[in-house]
Amino acid sequence: MTDFSPLLKNINRFVTLTNEEQARLKSILKVSKVKKKQMIIQPGAVCRYRSYIAKGAFRVFYLDDVGKEHTVSIGIEDWFVTDFYSYINQVPATNYAQALEDSVILQMKYEDIELLCKEIHSLSEYFRLTTEKAFAYSRRRVISNISKTAEQRYYEYIEKYPSIANRVPQYILASYLGVSPEFLSKIRSQKISKS
Repeated sequence: MTDFSPLLKNINRFVTLTNEEQARLKSILKVSKVKKKQMIIQPGAVCRYRSYIAKGAFRVFYLDDVGKEHTVSIGIEDWFVTDFYSYINQVPATNYAQALEDSVILQMKYEDIELLCKEIHSLSEYFRLTTEKAFAYSRRRVISNISKTAEQRYYEYIEKYPSIANRVPQYILASYLGVSPEFLSKIRSQKISKS
């Protein structure tokens, strides 16, 4: 039997589900084991699942016109990973989602969640609240990218997410921060020399 308790704890931070509501949610969850470097989302295909990371790490990225990767988000245990625009609007994805480690995800199909949210108000409220938080964070990130230097963004990120910064490859963190791996290496070496 699969352990759904981390997801249920996540939900419980926002709303309370009855035992029956929890059972209904569990019945639609698809457990998927994902190998390191495997893609769970690719451009052109509609993103049909919202995926909760039970174990492992992922990144969401897109390729620009010259084939350069730009990391949009990085997620670890207790985070969701998806191409939200594709998922919410049920249109073809523009991003890739790739496992950075061997991982386990709990996948919720769009149609199943929509149906459950119509029937279970608390679940609808949970997704509303978490989507609002994600939107607010994305707006804050846009402002940070406009108003702060790369060095300031790096220090802000490692202060807020030290476990992620130490867990993902440097080139991915650099891509997320919008700098070259060489520049990020320089910032890190300056920090070490100041210590």
